[in-house]
Amino acid sequence: MQGLIGKKVGMTSLYDDEGKNVACTVLQAGPCVVTQIKTRERDGYFAVQLGFDEKKEKHTTKAELGHFRKVNTTPKRKLIEFVGYEEGQVKEGDVLTAELFRPDNWVDVRGWSKGKGFQGVVKRHGFKGVGGQTHGQHNRGRAPGSLGASSFPSRVLPGMRMAGRTGGNKVMSISMRVMKLMPENDIIIVKGSVPGPKGGYVIITK
Repeated sequence: MQGLIGKKVGMTSLYDDEGKNVACTVLQAGPCVVTQIKTRERDGYFAVQLGFDEKKEKHTTKAELGHFRKVNTTPKRKLIEFVGYEEGQVKEGDVLTAELFRPDNWVDVRGWSKGKGFQGVVKRHGFKGVGGQTHGQHNRGRAPGSLGASSFPSRVLPGMRMAGRTGGNKVMSISMRVMKLMPENDIIIVKGSVPGPKGGYVIITK
């Protein structure tokens, strides 16, 4: 799929063709630099590597600096490979912008959900707790309760819903309609919500 790397700017609302006010997400799509083209002869597959977002040279390794200097560009913070481009469609050093998309296109947006840290079972899995405070129960409202397994198998089975790290996962919102395109600012506005915080990286494909 062809696409770009971008950032989530925030949310707004627009009126659709039927006059309904719909929630939309504002995305910065590019500009992305083609930092490398993977070939079947050398790498065994064809893909286009794009770089996005400026990075200070002092925070870049010498190996990375050499990689970027091959295509005569500044260091980039995010590198993603795309396999949807056709051979010969782009070349190393090209700059791709939001003009890749058109109004009324349907795109998929991948992002990283907000990290919540270590959370209990009520927030992580929607447990209801053990109920009331009667019959000797005290401060058990958000407790997980019994784990179930007795003398057999005498262990906690994999996949048991328990407390743990929540969020920070890669999530994809599929078939999002491009409501408005502002190529002069590298901005596209899509219908619906996109995972992640403001300023979070997203991958937009069509």
